[in-house]
Amino acid sequence: MFYYFYSAAQLNILPANYSDVVVTGDDEGIFGIEAQFLYAIKPLDREKQPSYSLQVSFRTSVHRQSFTVEVCVIDKNDNVPTFIEESMRGSVQLGLLKGIPFMQVEALDRDDRNTAHAELRFSLMEQTPRIPSSQMFFIDSITGEVSLTEEGASALDPEMCGRYKLSVMVKDMAGRANAFFTTGIVTVEVTGNTWASPDPVRLQENLPGPYPIPISQVKWSGSQAEYSLEGEFPEMLFTISREGVIYLNAPLDRETQDQFQISIVVERPDGREIAKPVELRVMVGDANDNRPTFPQAQYHTVVKELAARGTEILTVQAADNDDPKTDNVRIFYRLVGQIPESPRALFRVDRDSGVISVQADSMEGTAPQYTLTITAEDAKGLNSSCTVVVTVQDENNNPPVFSQHEYGPFHIPEDAPVGTTVTAVLAGDADVRGGDSWQVDYRLESGNEEEVFTLVTDKQTNEVSLVLSKVLDFERESEYILVLSAQNPVALVRGRYGPASTATVSIYVDDINEGPILSQSHYEVTVREGEEPGRVIATIRGYDPDSHPIRYSLRGDTKKYFSIGKYSGELKTVQALDREENSTYTMEVIAVDGRNFSLSASTLVTVQILDVNDNSPVLVGDYSWKYLCTPRWEDQALVLASRDSDGPQHGGRLNFSLRSDATVRRNWKLTPINDTHTNLSLNIPYLAPEVYTVPFTISDSSSPPRSTFINLPVTVCPCNVRGNCKMAAKQLEGMPTIQSAVGILLGTFTVIGTILIVVFVRLSYQNPKRPSKSNQETVPLKMSI
Repeated sequence: MFYYFYSAAQLNILPANYSDVVVTGDDEGIFGIEAQFLYAIKPLDREKQPSYSLQVSFRTSVHRQSFTVEVCVIDKNDNVPTFIEESMRGSVQLGLLKGIPFMQVEALDRDDRNTAHAELRFSLMEQTPRIPSSQMFFIDSITGEVSLTEEGASALDPEMCGRYKLSVMVKDMAGRANAFFTTGIVTVEVTGNTWASPDPVRLQENLPGPYPIPISQVKWSGSQAEYSLEGEFPEMLFTISREGVIYLNAPLDRETQDQFQISIVVERPDGREIAKPVELRVMVGDANDNRPTFPQAQYHTVVKELAARGTEILTVQAADNDDPKTDNVRIFYRLVGQIPESPRALFRVDRDSGVISVQADSMEGTAPQYTLTITAEDAKGLNSSCTVVVTVQDENNNPPVFSQHEYGPFHIPEDAPVGTTVTAVLAGDADVRGGDSWQVDYRLESGNEEEVFTLVTDKQTNEVSLVLSKVLDFERESEYILVLSAQNPVALVRGRYGPASTATVSIYVDDINEGPILSQSHYEVTVREGEEPGRVIATIRGYDPDSHPIRYSLRGDTKKYFSIGKYSGELKTVQALDREENSTYTMEVIAVDGRNFSLSASTLVTVQILDVNDNSPVLVGDYSWKYLCTPRWEDQALVLASRDSDGPQHGGRLNFSLRSDATVRRNWKLTPINDTHTNLSLNIPYLAPEVYTVPFTISDSSSPPRSTFINLPVTVCPCNVRGNCKMAAKQLEGMPTIQSAVGILLGTFTVIGTILIVVFVRLSYQNPKRPSKSNQETVPLKMSI
């Protein structure tokens, strides 16, 4: 049974008839029991004894019984907090960072630690002296740790102030207003620190060891600290011990990295940085451990064959990765090989600069290419080599020369086709075959002013062919004397072009009997249709190179409409021509050599017949079965078509016009559709049913125009709702009909039979099935005739 004791507590477990109560476990006689209540006879002190375990025994009517009572004393804030140390002292080191504690103030409160009575809070009340700032220090209110403020970390100076006294206060009740408190003085000594960047270290590369090798040391003189290294170096190359000794753990290579900047970090055991890192600079000294190397294994260069002694042809440079500030990088060059070996002493290389130059007096007559071996060596004897391929460049010091001064004479017929090769000659050159100095450019200096010949050079052999580029004419030119020159495409560097570089070519043209030549390959002639026959419409002109007579004839004039003068070449018409019959005639004129009929020439003649307005337009089509409805139907019309046999110039657009009669123009209307069609329709709403004659004229577009007058029978009738005519149309008087023609044929047999036949035939034609309105021709043909 547990009780939190204040002054009294009821013991419900005691029966009503108990007696002889005994309490044990209370040596000081603090507790008593009466009337089932446990009470305190004396004041309780939790700090002296926070709990009691009491054994209560009693007697009942039957036997004696007992039970245990646990009494817990509730705490009361009746103790003032006190500092553990009466004299609180600490030291702060220069370089300590802001917020890093350098000491801790500790206090004690005897009240219950699990209550606010013992919950302590620390505060800094005053700093003496207040220089260089009044806020140099900071105390953590919960832990009591003392550290520097930002101002303190930056302004702390033992020469200005080497000791500070801090007035601190500790309160219980978490610092509430009703809390107990105690004040104390903390003395802080400002001390110097050995935490500084160590001197730079210079280490030779490739140290023999053994490793690790200590190279430097740092020390934090304040509280316990741990060290670590940071920087750009391979992991575990440098390490630091707990005592601050820095070690090198492997050989260094200056060519890989010639110096290291190492940051040394100092931290508390909890990982918080104590002070700013310090720097250690490690410089790597050079050892001559690199051989000089060329940037490329092989070089290519060119030297002219006429190069003078001392001519520089190439500079080779080797590189040494050792320290450039030492003699380890001094390089010496040597020429150690030449292929081919003979002749010797053609080249040399400068020992210090690597310049390769010509040592011989002349390179003429040497091999076209040499391979040199160059060695680069340092002071220790470390070396490497490269090869230099030297190509001896041919120079144009030999002009081309012909093997003979004159070539020919060569004979060529005048009818030789263009492209015929007359001859081929060669000018030899003593320079290296295939180079620009060996190539030859040929040129015709004279005799080819009319460009009858052209030159074609074979670049593989330097042979030049003289080729015919124009047709020859013996009668005009029977002999050619050509002057041919030969030069190189690049300038001569020594000597000059002399007579041997020039040759003469003689060519004779052989006469050949040639056929006649016509002045034109095609003649185009125009003739107006209907012109009187016998007029000269063209003259075919030709000539014979050999001055032979020429005879002309026609081929292809099948209808014999034309003739040509046998010797004059005059082309004439034999009869009047009609364009409507044929608008174009094509024939061939043959010109034959009068002395050799196998030689001939031909030309094509095209005769265009010009149109004359000699045809009148005509109405086309049968309109006897068509009709117009009365009263007038909207958009109903007869489509009238016309044609003109003349060309578009005269018969292109045909015009329809009604006769100048008031009644006609009142009743009828013509509406053009296109060049050859027009609509005929009623011009008034109603016209009495009957067959009407509509007079109109069709005219062509010529000036003056040709016209045709037309009297067109047009049936006008009433129509049903479908547009069908409801009455038979009457025949116009005086118009011949099929019935009358049949009556005439049968009249010789019997008048009665004729009359009966005429009656029956007329009856059959009086009721024809007229086409519906929908079958009327309303859309004209899109054509011109």
